[in-house]
Amino acid sequence: MLEIHQFPCLSDNYGFLLHDPDSGQTAAIDTPDGAAYLRQAEAKGWRISHIWNTHWHPDHAGGNKAIVEATGAQVIAPQEVDKLSPIDRVVAHGDAVTLGEHTAQVIDVSGHTNGHIAFHLPADGIAFVGDSVFALGCGRMFEGEPQQFWDSLARIKALPPETTLYCAHEYTAANAKFALHADPENAALQAYVQEIDAKRAKDEPTVPTVLSRELKTNPFLRADAPEMQARWGGESPADTFAKLRAAKDSF
Repeated sequence: MLEIHQFPCLSDNYGFLLHDPDSGQTAAIDTPDGAAYLRQAEAKGWRISHIWNTHWHPDHAGGNKAIVEATGAQVIAPQEVDKLSPIDRVVAHGDAVTLGEHTAQVIDVSGHTNGHIAFHLPADGIAFVGDSVFALGCGRMFEGEPQQFWDSLARIKALPPETTLYCAHEYTAANAKFALHADPENAALQAYVQEIDAKRAKDEPTVPTVLSRELKTNPFLRADAPEMQARWGGESPADTFAKLRAAKDSF
């Protein structure tokens, strides 16, 4: 069984080390701070053998160089990461990567950046989604277009609902405030926000989250729901998503 070590990194990132005890291989999922990843791996007694980047932003690929220099890890990433780091294997939607006997499917989740990918390990019931979707939120649309981003969210929505989503930032409390504004009559959301507030009051993480809960409460994943379209308008789910994203940007 894979082991996942999650730890705070930088101001609000989470770092993830994915370890296969059978093969001894360990993947760094994104690299916001290379030195922190190396310290965490050493403390666990693991050696980083792979880096899986979701997108090119420095708080996701900026630590590649330090880790590769220390460990010789293989960098597996979308083409856009070459803005920051050499890549050993470029991957895109439909590709598969392995850690020991475990296989991750690469999914196009572009929109936050144009090359953003996620890693879905179906047999393990987990997905590392970077900044494409958060607990009760989604990434800013820095490079993409609304239809592109909505199509990406639709691919996430289509994963098995029990999938555990490892998103990259502790943004949930702020996302919850906008979610309540966007979808104020959602009883499931109201209950979720109470749990989030309790966790953050104890400085506990709200990540990972579970897709089934996000499908009921995350306003961006609900842009195709009739009640959301009625409240926010839009001629299509992508239009409604665009209105939600613009509102969140200025909230």
